[in-house]
Amino acid sequence: MIQVNAMGDACPLPVVKTKNALEYLTSADVIETLVDNDVAVQNLLRFAKNRGLNAEQKTLGESAFAVVIDVPASFFEGSDAESDKEVPEEYLSCVPLVDENKSKKIAVVISSDRMGSGDDALGETLMKSFIYALTQQDRLPDLIITYNGGVKLACEGSPALEDLKDLKSRGVTIFSCGTCLSFYNLTDKLGVGEATNMYEIVAMMLEADRIVKP
Repeated sequence: MIQVNAMGDACPLPVVKTKNALEYLTSADVIETLVDNDVAVQNLLRFAKNRGLNAEQKTLGESAFAVVIDVPASFFEGSDAESDKEVPEEYLSCVPLVDENKSKKIAVVISSDRMGSGDDALGETLMKSFIYALTQQDRLPDLIITYNGGVKLACEGSPALEDLKDLKSRGVTIFSCGTCLSFYNLTDKLGVGEATNMYEIVAMMLEADRIVKP
């Protein structure tokens, strides 16, 4: 058995470490990844399922879980290499395995409930597709900031609300401009994330290594 310690690691590091442990294997074995939150558990179970591997969750204690992935011999298509090697530390450390650009803080800044200019209906469809596409990326943004008409996306009735909730559940922080919510009479309709002020918005944008603006 290979044990991967991902306690205290933020998404996506538990999956990254487990992926690298899996790639190290050359024959049947079991990978047990230790994590401290349910989001990481669900991500690991999804990771295993997507690769056709059986996995189970174990509760070890308060905020302590293990995801055990069974890797059968058939996964390696007849590889006869030994499987009892100790996994090198570099395979279990996020530092050398994560691309330098991926370690930078990414902020998605949304100022409208539609994307581009021209036809408004098309713009709304494009914005919904953009947010859905964010949920499908291997590298999620660290935070999403909405202001002006963009706050409508984070409110009740928004076609993008469920996707934003999905992103939040996977560790993405979401903030919406409080002044903008008030202007559109949406203060009580905020459905995901938190309201904030322009001072904090400016501070978060200045701290980001990369800003994505659809």
